[in-house]
Amino acid sequence: MACGTLHAIGAGPGAPDLLTLRAVDILKNADAILAASSTANSYSACLEIARDWIRPEARIVKLDFPMTRDSRELEAAWRKAADTALEILEQVEDAAFLTIGDPLIYSTFGYLYRAMLAMRPDVKIDIVPGITSFQAAAAKTGRILCESTEILKIIPGILPEKELGRELADDSCAVVLKVYRNYQAIYRAMRQNGRAGEAILASNIEKPDEKVDMGLEPGLKLPYMSLLISPPPGGES
Repeated sequence: MACGTLHAIGAGPGAPDLLTLRAVDILKNADAILAASSTANSYSACLEIARDWIRPEARIVKLDFPMTRDSRELEAAWRKAADTALEILEQVEDAAFLTIGDPLIYSTFGYLYRAMLAMRPDVKIDIVPGITSFQAAAAKTGRILCESTEILKIIPGILPEKELGRELADDSCAVVLKVYRNYQAIYRAMRQNGRAGEAILASNIEKPDEKVDMGLEPGLKLPYMSLLISPPPGGES
């Protein structure tokens, strides 16, 4: 049976005008739009970002991704989402899967991608890169992330404190994502490595309620969409 193409679109950090021209062109012609949403509610931030370019007659499908670390529950959700996506591709020529930031950086798309390929190795998938939240935060502050022989390190903030400390112990510029739940451990690891004072803390970047601060304080309660940019200790701020 003929199968359409799934375009995985990075919707950027939050501002509609940071979608790429390629993404907008695909959205204007897609027959179906797929987007991840939490099983706790039906809201999809990436749908809100892209709404102005989605055809009124396009089919909107929200794929449930539970907020859990239970591997069996997650794998079942990914298989179900992949099965839904493949069914849609049998009915339409072009479908788009929207994800915040870039599809290949800490994205729900990665799980969907592997599950779809496992079920149907010949499925046609086109990946459209997007601007990440840390790129947008760096642009807001004028922070050069790396140049010449410098190293940029991307760290998931959900790591245990000791591992965070090890990752932050060198002289790389570090981006820490997913910081909202584990902030206190991240703060201690940053402080231990002399990074807390110069770190950039950005929340809801490129959204109406964005907030960008220099320096970290203990005990902060952060929004879900929060990240840190940490220059090397003693480096340029």
